[in-house]
Amino acid sequence: MSRLRVVHTSTFRYSGPVAASYNEARMTPLSQVGQTVLESRVDVHPHTWWHEYRDYWGSAVTAFEVLAPHESLVITAEHVVEVAERAPVRAPVGWDTLRGVELRDRLAEFLADTATTEPPDEVVALAREVADGLEPAQAAEAVCRALRDRVDYIPGVTTAHTPAVEAWAAGAGVCQDIAHLAVGALRSIGIPARYVSGYLHPRVDGPVGETVSGESHAWVEWWVGEWTAYDPTNRVAVGEHHVVLARGRSYDDVPPLRGIYAGAGTQELDVEVRITREA
Repeated sequence: MSRLRVVHTSTFRYSGPVAASYNEARMTPLSQVGQTVLESRVDVHPHTWWHEYRDYWGSAVTAFEVLAPHESLVITAEHVVEVAERAPVRAPVGWDTLRGVELRDRLAEFLADTATTEPPDEVVALAREVADGLEPAQAAEAVCRALRDRVDYIPGVTTAHTPAVEAWAAGAGVCQDIAHLAVGALRSIGIPARYVSGYLHPRVDGPVGETVSGESHAWVEWWVGEWTAYDPTNRVAVGEHHVVLARGRSYDDVPPLRGIYAGAGTQELDVEVRITREA
């Protein structure tokens, strides 16, 4: 088990005064199996009002507005989280269960594609080929590994809203693109899958007390009797170096920040994630 302190700071700077802005932040982790939130706070400067709630997918949302003129906006989220390795699925189901009407109705939203997760025909064919002869639990991981072998991790090739088909055509992308491809591929063979956003401590052997530059990260979860978390970018099961923030059908359901502002000019965004392993 690891205890991680995460400090996530997002700073918006505007080229001119902004009269008002309205925003949502999904930057607060929740306690769940394998993850216990010990401390949590979100600070916004400046702000005039805010409200916290859970969205449709169960993610924690901080909604806030700034109604006074401002030229910058700083959102700081700081959390201390205990994270443990996840136990394997106790009783994985077979293909017959996944194809059942009751399950497909209950998890329909995680079987339907979105604009960013719809897989190209080549990915569907690859997923079917790799899964052939395997049970769902083994097939899901094998499909993720096969996709990762064909997509290079190269920052800057894609954007937050790049569809999976474009990342596949480029043969490159970041964790978000690899997660979108994996989600689409799994859904194409009948395995319910969802997109997960969070943080990753980049050093498995990181010493206690050392603060490092962390990463906002994305991975997937698939349902084969229980939800199973897997990091296709790093080809590992999600464990004590991953902190879950939000879940949804794709990135569009879980952006760390979403909002609008009233004012002339442009904005620049600086993001810093610092992670300290405390135990």
